[in-house]
Amino acid sequence: MTPGELKAALGLASLYAVRMLGLFMILPVFALYAEHLDGVTPFLAGLAIGIYGLTQAALQIPFGMLSDRFGRKRIIILGLSIFALGSMVAALADTMLGVILGRALQGAGAIAAAVMALAADLSREEHRTKVMAVIGVSIGVAFALAMVLGPVLNSWVGVKGIFWITAALAVGGMLVTRFVIPQPVHSRRHRDAEPVPALFRRVLTDAQLLRLDVGILTLHMLLTMTFVAVPLALRDAGFRPAQHWELYLPAQVLAVLAMIPFIILAEKRRRMKPVFLGAILALALTELGLLNFHASLFTIGPLLAAFFTCFNLLEAALPSLVAKMSPPDAKGTALGVYSSSQFLGAFLGGALGGWAHGRFGLSGVFAVAALGALLWFFVAYTMKNPRYLSSYVLNIGAISEAEAQRVAARLTRVRGVAEAVVIPADGVAYLKVDQHALDEAALQAFSAAEA
Repeated sequence: MTPGELKAALGLASLYAVRMLGLFMILPVFALYAEHLDGVTPFLAGLAIGIYGLTQAALQIPFGMLSDRFGRKRIIILGLSIFALGSMVAALADTMLGVILGRALQGAGAIAAAVMALAADLSREEHRTKVMAVIGVSIGVAFALAMVLGPVLNSWVGVKGIFWITAALAVGGMLVTRFVIPQPVHSRRHRDAEPVPALFRRVLTDAQLLRLDVGILTLHMLLTMTFVAVPLALRDAGFRPAQHWELYLPAQVLAVLAMIPFIILAEKRRRMKPVFLGAILALALTELGLLNFHASLFTIGPLLAAFFTCFNLLEAALPSLVAKMSPPDAKGTALGVYSSSQFLGAFLGGALGGWAHGRFGLSGVFAVAALGALLWFFVAYTMKNPRYLSSYVLNIGAISEAEAQRVAARLTRVRGVAEAVVIPADGVAYLKVDQHALDEAALQAFSAAEA
């Protein structure tokens, strides 16, 4: 990558991480804080944890489309402003409904699609995957940090203080957007990075992609449900809230180390489906373990490590499967629907977890989560074995419709190219390739000589 691309990647990754950090730091501490708010019920406490997902799911694709018209950076700054406003509303609230309103506003600052679109504007086709990977890593790091920082900051400044810190981080993100991230020279829609409205029907009627959308919805539903109950279970087991990070930190470290061999087995040894199904089943067993053994610290710790291992593994596998199974020119649209499903899952997890807690207690939350994981296992079991193909974008220059069809036919004859779609108006070819067999030199020569 050029220095400009690297600067853009790191700047945009920091924006994504700041926002996700602010949303996730509340996860391990809010259930305890909510008990002291006016008007609290278990259902409303769960709703406050997950409500951001509903507004995020509803608005992230529209915000991305608005960025096509009004400019990426302008929409990102608007989104961060709404996010900061929501954080301040939640910080000032003393009632359950006030916090719910603040959390809903946090989610309404839905910048995910606009960030991805700006990343595509600021990177060349051949380096876009690297830029997206940097952003993806930042999300994982933000989640791990949030699970540790949430309890630590709660012991120092309380949940209200966390909301104020989140607002300050959002303001910092605005400054990064304004002064650090470069202004794109050209801005256009990128089919590999953002949704295209004309392709929604195609993506939403693809049974394999729908299974993956159900998967990410269920995964984040289980995450939110679990943390409706886990902080309360730890407190009831005699573990002071200020110490919770001492359990989350080693559990996260062990989870990262434990998932690496399975990632290698899934991707390098091409055993994705067995690893994927095994992780879902293990997640269900972990929830069953929490159902039966959440009263003891000696059992909660190992079960949390297992939960984080399964969660991190599935969180990494699902977007990889979307990329493998989506049509070459519809990857951005497929990922947009997938991302909306993820946030909708967070909302459902909060609402369902709060309902189960109010109706059946902590055991009920884990029981419903285990049932959800088992149902997901049966849905995923019918999934086809994925083709081990990667997305590849080739800039071929502006050509006519007739030329585009001929170029696409010739591209499919290059060794390692399985599919090719050429969009003449964009001057771009979207490919599905087998990286192990790909004749990349032939592709590059094709681009230079044939475009």
